[in-house]
Parts: sequence; C-alpha cells; structure tokens
Amino acid sequence: MATILYHGEPNGPSLAVLAALAESGLDTGPNAIACRAIDLLAGDRHRIAGLTETLALDFAVEGEGPVLVIDGEAMTESVFVAQYLDEVAGGALQPRDAYAHWQMLMWCRRITERCAPAAAFLGLRAQGADRLAAMSDDDFATLVAPIVSEDLKQRWHDTRTGAFPDAADTDSRAKVAGAVDMVEAQLVDGRDWLMGPLSIADFETYGWLMGMVAILPEAFADRPHTAAWLARVRARPSVQSALARSATGRPEAAWAPGPEINRWG
Repeated sequence: MATILYHGEPNGPSLAVLAALAESGLDTGPNAIACRAIDLLAGDRHRIAGLTETLALDFAVEGEGPVLVIDGEAMTESVFVAQYLDEVAGGALQPRDAYAHWQMLMWCRRITERCAPAAAFLGLRAQGADRLAAMSDDDFATLVAPIVSEDLKQRWHDTRTGAFPDAADTDSRAKVAGAVDMVEAQLVDGRDWLMGPLSIADFETYGWLMGMVAILPEAFADRPHTAAWLARVRARPSVQSALARSATGRPEAAWAPGPEINRWG
C-alpha cells in the first residue's frame, strides 16, 4: 500500500500531523510513510499527481493543510489524519477512557473551529498576503484554477486583495486570546499536557498557537503555565523532528489560507 504524507511548513495543521507521525514511529523503518514537502502558499496541494478520489481534498474544511495519500485516495483534516496515524501505531495519543476521549475531541474541535481560522487570518495578514499580492494576475489565476471549493478560493482572493476587515481582525485576536486563556486554565492544576497524558490535542493546539506568540504577544503575557507548556511541546522529540523538516527555517511565519472564519461567533 503506497502511502505519502504531503505537508507544508511545520506550522498549524502540518505541524500537528508531522508530530503525530513521529510519535507513531511510522516515519522510520522499511515501511515508513514517505513525507513530501509542498509549498501550500503556491497552491501545490491542488496539484498532487495520482489522486483517484479527491473529495476530501477538494472540500477540506481545514483549508490548506496536509494531505495523506493512501493508494490514490486523499485523507485530510489534521486531527483526523493524526488519529489515523495514531491508531495504526496502537493509539498512544488518544485517551482510552470514552469520556476522556470525548474531551480530547471537543478540545480539538474548539481549536480547529475557533482558534485555527483566527490564527490563519492573523498569520496571513502579517506573513503571507504580500507574496500573493506581488503575483501577476495571470499567475494568480493559474494558481487558484484547480481549487474546487468556492469558499476556499474566495479566501485566496481575499488574501491577495488585502481583504482583512477590522472587525474580523478584532474578532480573530479575541479568539486567539481565548484559546490561550483556555490552555492556561487547563494547566493550572499542574498537569504537563492538556489532557493529562500527551495527546493529539497538544500538537493541534501548539501548531496553531506557536506562530501567534510573535504576532499577538499580549495574549501570552502573564500566562506562565502556557509558556511552560509551549516550551515542553517544542522540546518534545517528535516536535523537534517535525520542525527539522522546515525548508525556510522559520516555520512559524509560514501561513496559507486556513478554515473559514466561523460566522456564528
């Protein structure tokens, strides 16, 4: 069974999946999953050759994230891909208890539905929009032509034209700050990891927050538990392995259009 993980710079959802892959041990050995770095902000994700089933790729709610291709079928959404890798390897990154497992999934949903769109918005505004704005109209049209989802294509256009409304900026800052507050409250009892044991929730949350420290430093001020957790996650060998795959040396500054901003608050 041919399996390839296509990933962007180790930031956001790509960081989460690469860390989960390294934790699983499926990145080494004779049957290791092959990793292929792609430039998400160049639209490379929409030009992956050999896909026979593209529904998950074309309509990924996550936006521009990693793609795990197994025998020509695309698997997307970083939490789901991380779960798949973890379960193939034995399930060490997911609580066995049913309630604890539900808690982890609900945490991840809060991150992917509220924090992730906000982080992608702020990240692109600070570190991505200029690159798209500098493209010629013809080159940009070629880039977005293969994108099937009209919602996602519109987010590319909005980024290129600098459509970053002040109201969305304010809302995004509040949602990132809210995620940091949630992390701080979760760790106040002295636990090392968000769910107690290390889990997918740690990698998913870290992936979206790591690049926000420089963009929104005030959200992290006076958050000692969060600061210590960020350092612990970064020091984890699996995260170091993921970060080592960066081609730019600044993965926290690499952004591409992410999930659609939640319209309902």
